[in-house]
Amino acid sequence: MKKFILGIFISAGICPGFAQSLKYSNEFLAIGIGGRAIGMGGAVIASTRDVTSTYWNPAGLMGMDDNIQIGAMHNEQFGGITKHDYGVIGFKLNDHSKMAISMIRLGVDGIPNTLYLMQDGQINYALIRSFSAVDYAFVGTYATQTKLDGLTVGGNVKVIRRVIGSFGGAWGFGLDAAVNYKKGDWSLAFVAKDITSTFNAWNYKLSNEDKAQFIATGNAIPSGGLEITLPKFTIGVARKFEFGNGKYTILPEINMDFTTDGQRNVLVSSKYVNLDPRFGLELGYNKIIFLRGGYSTLQRITDFSGQKTINGMPGLGIGIQLKNFAIDYALGNAFNQGLLGMSNVISLRLSINKKS
Repeated sequence: MKKFILGIFISAGICPGFAQSLKYSNEFLAIGIGGRAIGMGGAVIASTRDVTSTYWNPAGLMGMDDNIQIGAMHNEQFGGITKHDYGVIGFKLNDHSKMAISMIRLGVDGIPNTLYLMQDGQINYALIRSFSAVDYAFVGTYATQTKLDGLTVGGNVKVIRRVIGSFGGAWGFGLDAAVNYKKGDWSLAFVAKDITSTFNAWNYKLSNEDKAQFIATGNAIPSGGLEITLPKFTIGVARKFEFGNGKYTILPEINMDFTTDGQRNVLVSSKYVNLDPRFGLELGYNKIIFLRGGYSTLQRITDFSGQKTINGMPGLGIGIQLKNFAIDYALGNAFNQGLLGMSNVISLRLSINKKS
């Protein structure tokens, strides 16, 4: 039943009309990836220095010190109904440029298809079939060092594939751009996602029998169209503090998201631009063990008594860095649904270097 209900919402949210910009278009790309980042509430665009930069800040990929890095993440939400996976491999091209290829998948599998549940006026459960609603993003990332010391730039080319069983799907294309500046222990970043707007072209394939069933059950027949994702901008600043000859580290970071797709329930809300802050903190010991915390998605909530409060999503995490291997775990609340929405995020990273 949970899968059926969730599938209805997913399907309803991705059946656009012709050429419209939607407030939560391609929202599967806004959940976030990586145990470190989720544990810090997503406030990492200025401090990310590994292969996960392909998602958060492509310019940060220049901070990858290894010849090759391979990363992977698995995340489940709503009691395992929603599967969220990420895989990436990054390469050092030369001392001044690096590139990576990554993939994101968010899907709900085994959704009951009750379109033909009724047979001769009677319910026949044997006619129930299942389908999947899956979103994919294939991303190519390039980053390079500029002539100005500490200033790096990078960008993403994104190909989007969204599928609703055999009924329909969409192909999309978009671009991201980023700038990162590091000076001493300070780091500043600016990221523009979907900078030219991202376009998803939808197409539906329904048989005449399917269409007749839609009409008989009082449902509208979906039609193809163009879905537009408007740009989103993020600025971030981080500073690293070291104590005990570098044995202990403290790294706080603050990010600010600017969305342009209509009024949202965030800290600063308007019809034109919305401001959504995120806060993160990382404590390190001997560059081996890291404890993390974060807070994000501040929203104004009105309870049954009419009292208004500001609520947010906390994040907690821990990381272990060995010589060429890292594992990060985070307890996140990506959908703010209490215990049901709590997600356990596990990500791994492997470094490969040429022997000297």
